[in-house]
Amino acid sequence: MNSAAVTGPRILFRQIRQVMAGTGDAELRLQKIVRLIASNMIAEVCSCYLMRAGDMLELFATEGLKQEAVHNTRLRVGEGLIGDIAAHSRPLNLSDAQSHPRFAYRPETGEEIYHSLLGVPILRGGRVIGVLAVQNRTMRHYTEEEAEALQTVAMVVAELVSSEEMISSKELLDTAGNATKPHRLTGRTLADGLGSGYAILHEPHIVVQKTIAENTAEEQERLEKAVTALQDAIEAMLVDPEGILTEESRDIFEAYKMFAHDKSWLKKLESAVDTGLTCEAAIKRVQDDTRARMKKITDPYIRERLSDMDDLANRLYLHLDGIPVPDKQHLDQDTIVVARNMGAAELLDYDKEHLKGVILVEGTRSSHVAIVARAIGVPVLGQCEEIANAVEDGDFILVDAENAQVFLRPGDDVIQTFSRSIRHREERQAKYAALRDKEAVSKDGQKVQLSMNAGLLIDLDNFQGAGAEGIGLFRTELQFMVRSQMPKVDEQTSLYAKVLDKANGRPVVFRTLDVGGDKALPYLEMKEEENPALGWRAIRIGLDRPALLKAQLRAMVRAASGRDLSLMFPMVAEVSEFAEAKSLLMKEIEREAKRDGGAPVNVRVGTMIEVPSIVWQLPQLLREVDFVSVGSNDLLQFFFAVDRGNPMVTDRYDILSPSFLSLLRYIAVECNRNEVPLSLCGDIAGRPLEALALIGLGFRHLSMSLEGLGPVKEMIRTTDIPKLEAFVSNLCSNSAHSVREQLRAFAKDHGIII
Repeated sequence: MNSAAVTGPRILFRQIRQVMAGTGDAELRLQKIVRLIASNMIAEVCSCYLMRAGDMLELFATEGLKQEAVHNTRLRVGEGLIGDIAAHSRPLNLSDAQSHPRFAYRPETGEEIYHSLLGVPILRGGRVIGVLAVQNRTMRHYTEEEAEALQTVAMVVAELVSSEEMISSKELLDTAGNATKPHRLTGRTLADGLGSGYAILHEPHIVVQKTIAENTAEEQERLEKAVTALQDAIEAMLVDPEGILTEESRDIFEAYKMFAHDKSWLKKLESAVDTGLTCEAAIKRVQDDTRARMKKITDPYIRERLSDMDDLANRLYLHLDGIPVPDKQHLDQDTIVVARNMGAAELLDYDKEHLKGVILVEGTRSSHVAIVARAIGVPVLGQCEEIANAVEDGDFILVDAENAQVFLRPGDDVIQTFSRSIRHREERQAKYAALRDKEAVSKDGQKVQLSMNAGLLIDLDNFQGAGAEGIGLFRTELQFMVRSQMPKVDEQTSLYAKVLDKANGRPVVFRTLDVGGDKALPYLEMKEEENPALGWRAIRIGLDRPALLKAQLRAMVRAASGRDLSLMFPMVAEVSEFAEAKSLLMKEIEREAKRDGGAPVNVRVGTMIEVPSIVWQLPQLLREVDFVSVGSNDLLQFFFAVDRGNPMVTDRYDILSPSFLSLLRYIAVECNRNEVPLSLCGDIAGRPLEALALIGLGFRHLSMSLEGLGPVKEMIRTTDIPKLEAFVSNLCSNSAHSVREQLRAFAKDHGIII
């Protein structure tokens, strides 16, 4: 079999179409199709396996293998070569299949005489519903053209399998519950808030009514017009007449614009049409390929980019001639959008007045859709995997992003409770608003400084109104992560200057670039690591790639010209790393002082304490720094040797364990003794009970997310710190797993509001 032997995909498609248009038993038609494929591709075997319940692939039709194997040969997903293709949702092209370690011999098939194999997944909506494979006796490697032809044929087969429902959809559903019963589902908060409304299943469905084009030239013209319309529409979004795009949102849509002009993506579409597919079928094929790739990618940056490409495919489909465009801008009732994932632009398609929440099967807090949702005040719950099989279009839903939960088809009692939650939230917000202009001073008169963590300009729109005294941590990496290339010095300078402007004289602490680990940059060559959290990241990248760090420091220095600049370096493991990074900063300050732009009036340089090793160099470090800030999230992870992304161990150890509290107390004592300002900027700073422990250990500056400011300030104003310090000191010598309940009891006994 060679590429010349493929008598023409278009001829094959037409023959298959004739079979599909016929009547009679669907399995008999599938058998005719595999016979046509084998004949057309001059293959001695063509077999079709379909997915059944329990992740089982069953041989449904074959030309060349023994017919008695049909419905008798079964392979689990991941078992054998066919199972491997399904598990990884990608083709296999082998000249000697039997020598492959995944080969699983099935004597009932008689396949032992065949050596070469080309197999492709049968995809529907990015989901594997089967495998199509051809085999030959000779040892040979199939060409790229042959592989592409078989993938296109698999797409046509998917249409038959799905339209005839050869495998009952009920068989593949999770039967662990009645689809009409109420459900409480959990996820992860991506954008805070409460919302209720009726479900809209966002996932756009590209309908392929006609797979084979009558006139390829006309289809190419349709595609070209649709691409132009798509590009024009994205340009119009960037005009932003309503002024809702933030700096970060605009960066996202600029990247979107770039993808819409991506030559590789457009070439794939054009090539698919060239093979004889209609525009709809070509878009569907490219989209299925993208979705299959998404399932194999763990890198969050690349997944986000593939999600954007998936969104673009949906948009391009809607720009084709004759495709009705749904009117999402004029909804007639409050709506909760349910999706596997969404592009940021898709969120803005919805009527802002009636959009009350979003639930995603996937998604992360740093995803583009979450960034834009926070900008427009829409609660988002992500990583809610169960929602996909539980929700129906039009179901009533309550989204509680405060507690990371969803109530699907709730009863009247749950609705009443949720309504009370909304009222209580409003009452709490009013109570915290009343504390906004009051200082965080304890009952015995001690002041605790409360700052806010930020990473977006939109965060700064609210921080003064919430009563924050400054920005204790500004994460700078997001500007780098939403772009496809390195931000220029001028672009970085503009962002940092805007941050300082919005702070309006209140202190801001910039953290230099903290990438690596789970935050990859595509334009920075980074090898895959077995344990990225402990690998090449943060200050290690900055020192190994000094041009990257120097450009960022230069931008910060320029942005702070004529005013104060405070910055800190992340993940410093030894004093020499801090000294090297600080020397780069001082050179940039000297350089800028010689320019007309001038230099900052005052510069404060500090470091994060996240790596336990630096704690044992604390006396030497404190002689070099102007301040230190504990990054409790990473410090806890490294202290207990726990991968916080691993659900098996992430909750195994409590941050309120005596050992970890003892470590924090040592840091506080040393900093206070050396008169070096100390803060803590991890998640625990914004939780009243944990913040109570920190104050008892000697911390007097806490930096947290916006929503933590009110509750923590209320706690401080009801606390007598000398009594608290004596109690917490005794807790450090405890041998229990956690002292959480003892601390909670202390708060209750002393009237401390937590």
